[in-house]
Amino acid sequence: MFRSLGSECREVLTFFYRYCQEKMNQNVINTIKNVSGPLIEEEGMFLLDVEIKHQKTPEVWVLVDSVENGVDLSACSRISRKLASYIEEENLIGSSYRLNVSSPGLSRPLSDVRQYGKNAGRVAKIKFKKGDDYLTLEGEIAEADETVVKIVDGETGGEVEIPFDAVVETKIIPKI
Repeated sequence: MFRSLGSECREVLTFFYRYCQEKMNQNVINTIKNVSGPLIEEEGMFLLDVEIKHQKTPEVWVLVDSVENGVDLSACSRISRKLASYIEEENLIGSSYRLNVSSPGLSRPLSDVRQYGKNAGRVAKIKFKKGDDYLTLEGEIAEADETVVKIVDGETGGEVEIPFDAVVETKIIPKI
């Protein structure tokens, strides 16, 4: 794109171009979050995240979950149709794209307090901060509320209470 310019000028323009692209992407993501949130809540679910993955054809991922039930495929389809209509009417993405509305899947860390209660009884690996140290604990999620998650330590059998503001990452360990 900037080949005929000197290397310093090219680096500055490339940086500026990428910076502007990132700002535009964040605006699109924020708009999609604001529009999709109520659509998702109508279906009895909640929004976890919106991501745009840049490939030849950009992919927009809208990740949803449910407190009570699993993620309903037909609900995801309804959300997708309504959201796609909005994206196209507002020309949010200026080219062709793929829109995916789905659950986050097991490989993705828990990112919302509401996911912990749903996963009570399942084994998880939790990385958390205690003082200046980072600790990792593997055990069964016993319960959770808005402020803490209680884990039954897989090694000692004791219950450990971890404040959510100390949690760095939690991944469910699937039973095989």
